[in-house]
Amino acid sequence: MSRKILTGRGVGVAILDTGIYPHIDFDTRIVVFQDFIGGRKRPYDDNGHGTHVAGLILGSGKGSAGKYAGAACQSHAAALKVLDKRGNGKVQDVLKALRWIRENGRIYGIRVINISVGTIGNGTRNSHQLIQGVEELWDEGYVIVTAAGNMGPAPGSITAPGSSRKVITVGSSDLLEGEEGISGSGPTSECVCKPDVVAPGARIMSCAPGGRGGTYAAKSGTSMSTPQVAGAIALMLEKEPELTNVEIKMLLRESARDLGYDRNRQGWGLFQKEKFLEM
Repeated sequence: MSRKILTGRGVGVAILDTGIYPHIDFDTRIVVFQDFIGGRKRPYDDNGHGTHVAGLILGSGKGSAGKYAGAACQSHAAALKVLDKRGNGKVQDVLKALRWIRENGRIYGIRVINISVGTIGNGTRNSHQLIQGVEELWDEGYVIVTAAGNMGPAPGSITAPGSSRKVITVGSSDLLEGEEGISGSGPTSECVCKPDVVAPGARIMSCAPGGRGGTYAAKSGTSMSTPQVAGAIALMLEKEPELTNVEIKMLLRESARDLGYDRNRQGWGLFQKEKFLEM
C-alpha cells in the first residue's frame, strides 16, 4: 500500500458511476478502470452518466475549445463502474468498489471520491452498509463527495450514502423548488442536517460518449452538482496537499453563500468555487 504510481499529474479522483468513455478531454488521465458490472478491461460507458460526471471533474475542454472544461483538468481518474447501462446498480457492487479503493487508493494517488449514486430507504440494511463503507474511507482520510439524490424536496429525502454525517453531501441550487424541485432534503434518519452545500444542477453541459473522441450533452440532477464540488476540492488539494477532509469540509462551510432557504434544503448555502479556492 505504500507504493504509489507516479503519474506526474494532479490529484487522483475515484468516480463510482456507469463507467467512463475515453473522451478527448481525458487524454491519458484515465489511469485505472475497474468494471464491477461486466468485468471488461477497457474503459467504456454504456449509459453516459459517468462520462458526464468525469468531465465536470477533470475534463480539459479540449474538444470544445475550453468551453466545457472541468474544475481540475490536471487530475487523473480511477473510474469504477458500479452502474449498468440503465443507471441501475447493486449495493454489493458499490461496496466492492469501496473495498477496492481501500486496497488500491494510495497506489493510484486517490484523494477524492465522487459518488453521484444513491439508494432510497434510509435506515435499511443496504443504506447502513453504504454509510459504513464510505465512513470507513473517510476515517482513512479520503475526501468523499456524494449526491443528495433526486427524491426531494420533501424532508428526509436525502439518499444514502449522502445521508452519512461525515461525508460532503451536495444538492442542486436550481432544483430546490417548483416543478424542478427534486434535490434531496434533510434531516436524515439520525436527525443530521443535510445537504452540506448546493451547486447548479439543471441542464449542465459536459462530456458524452460518441463522435470522434467524444461529444457533449446536457444533463440535470444532483449528480451534476456533486462533481463540480469534487473537482474544485481536487484542485484545492493540488495547491494545498496537506489539507485534511475535515478541513476541506470546514472551508466549504466558510465559503458558501446563504440562499435564504432552510438548512435542510440548502445546507450551508451555494458553493462558491472562486471563494473556496482563495481561502
